[in-house]
Amino acid sequence: MDKKKRLSDDIAEMLLSMIVVEKKYLPGDKLPNEIELSKELGVSRITLREAIRILVTRHVLEIKRGKGTFVREDYDVQSYEKFNILPEVKMGADDLYEIRLIFEPEIAYYATLRATDKELERINALKNEIEECITNKKSYAKQEMLFHCSIAQATHNEFMSRLEPVLQESIQKGVFLYEYEHVSNQNIISDNKTIMEFMNARNAEGAKSAMRIHILRAINQLKLEKK
Repeated sequence: MDKKKRLSDDIAEMLLSMIVVEKKYLPGDKLPNEIELSKELGVSRITLREAIRILVTRHVLEIKRGKGTFVREDYDVQSYEKFNILPEVKMGADDLYEIRLIFEPEIAYYATLRATDKELERINALKNEIEECITNKKSYAKQEMLFHCSIAQATHNEFMSRLEPVLQESIQKGVFLYEYEHVSNQNIISDNKTIMEFMNARNAEGAKSAMRIHILRAINQLKLEKK
């Protein structure tokens, strides 16, 4: 499956999470226009259109010519069984988190040593945005992706961009699972604070350990241990 297809599938699951889990859009509700929604989700309009088409074929959304995209009025959120979506989201999540466990502690280590003051300022700002979103019970997937990808970029390793799609897919699946299975995400706030305390202090070993604990905690909470 190509990268674009994977991303559109993930965005479709994020939209479905907004409908089924967050109840942000109810049956009959109109979705924001394409420009606003693509900006909110941090994807191109082309990817968003593909995601919408996926949910149209699954009879979740409908496009009304000249009016916009709506959640189908006959879509019964309450009868949407967990097995319809959960296996699809969990598929590969254990492998994705295992890859993160292998690489991200070292990423945090080198980012702590190499990040510029401006990069640290941006990462700290994203940490604060994540805390605000979680506190106000808003979707934080975009901010969480940017947080981890910004740490990766701060390593100043030219090959790190190749790992970013793995981080993005893993975080999208993880945020969905936290919300769908009603797993407490309050530890994300404290974990991110600890990571940033070490990074701000330029304590690379501390940042490495904090990142490892953060990912291990997520694996444990989401029950993603490989058998």
